[in-house]
Amino acid sequence: MKTLSALVFPEFQTLDLFGPLEMFGDQGNDIEIVIVAETKDPVVSRHGQHLVPDKTLAEGSDYHYVFVPGGPGTPVEEDNPAISAWLTEAAEKAEIVMGVCTGGALLAKVGLLDGRKATTNKQDFEWSLPFGPKVDWVPKARWVEDGKFFTSSGVSAGIDMSLAVIAKELGVEAAEKTTREAEYDWHRDASWDPFAQVYGLV
Repeated sequence: MKTLSALVFPEFQTLDLFGPLEMFGDQGNDIEIVIVAETKDPVVSRHGQHLVPDKTLAEGSDYHYVFVPGGPGTPVEEDNPAISAWLTEAAEKAEIVMGVCTGGALLAKVGLLDGRKATTNKQDFEWSLPFGPKVDWVPKARWVEDGKFFTSSGVSAGIDMSLAVIAKELGVEAAEKTTREAEYDWHRDASWDPFAQVYGLV
């Protein structure tokens, strides 16, 4: 079994987190999901749900997969040394690191995406750029894979990115089985991104 750490913070975007976790959680004994936060106190999502973390940042950073959602509370505009240090350590050890929506901006701010291609929420694309001046930001992409780093466009795009990771790690059939059970229409083309045009990026 491999472990997936999902970092949460106040005002995380609900679907950013729970959409992908539905996909990963459906892999049975292949993937164990661990919710990680600064403290064990319940973390309130953008939409008011209270999520109780499994572990704190101080309890370790050794996970096979690292997952970072976005949302209005993404801790990028003010420095958060504890999160930055944990992400740096966890990403170094991880086999795959994922950022959904403005979670990609957090990975960028920490410096993990320097010199790499990445994408993020198209509505917040221009806002995200200053947090990663050394990142090769891709304005039109459902998700981007560069080495062990996966970043996706906004909210629902994280589900497609997660299925791509599952296909890579466990095989296409595992991903397809998950889409059937979830009755989800998987966008397999990473370049499919109509929202880049909606927000005037292309």
